[in-house]
Amino acid sequence: MIVFVLSVALWVIVVLLVWLAWRRGEDVLKAGLKTGTFDFLHLLPRLAVGVIGSGFLAALLPPDLVRSWLGPESGIGGLLLATVAGALTPGGPVVGFAIGSTALKSGAGLVPVVAYATAWALFAVQRLFVWELPVMPARVVWLRVVASLPLPFLAAWGVLLLGGR
Repeated sequence: MIVFVLSVALWVIVVLLVWLAWRRGEDVLKAGLKTGTFDFLHLLPRLAVGVIGSGFLAALLPPDLVRSWLGPESGIGGLLLATVAGALTPGGPVVGFAIGSTALKSGAGLVPVVAYATAWALFAVQRLFVWELPVMPARVVWLRVVASLPLPFLAAWGVLLLGGR
């Protein structure tokens, strides 16, 4: 239900933006449609690769292996493995969330997957070197990383407190 509500809300925002662009003039409306269509067509293949690839990954991963390394009973080892894997996962949301979803389908527990997603969002190594360090002062980047280190573990602990495994 929440996905439906969010989808409707996003479409309402899009309709509002189209209306605002139309009010500003035909050139603004055409520019918005052109840019939005280009971005959509540019992202669609990546989205398809991520979703279809995650389906194959789920089919190919041995569930027993996933359960033993990242399952609900994997303990601190599973939590550490998921956190390191999240930090080392390259790519954007299509890749990161597809891998998390695949892990869940293959028997991973909620706790390791939340730690994985949190580490991926905070520490993606390629993002550190390609985006953050070239743009921001190194001291700021490394302070952010060090200050964020406990967050995957705190998120996992939060899942446990909320009754997840």
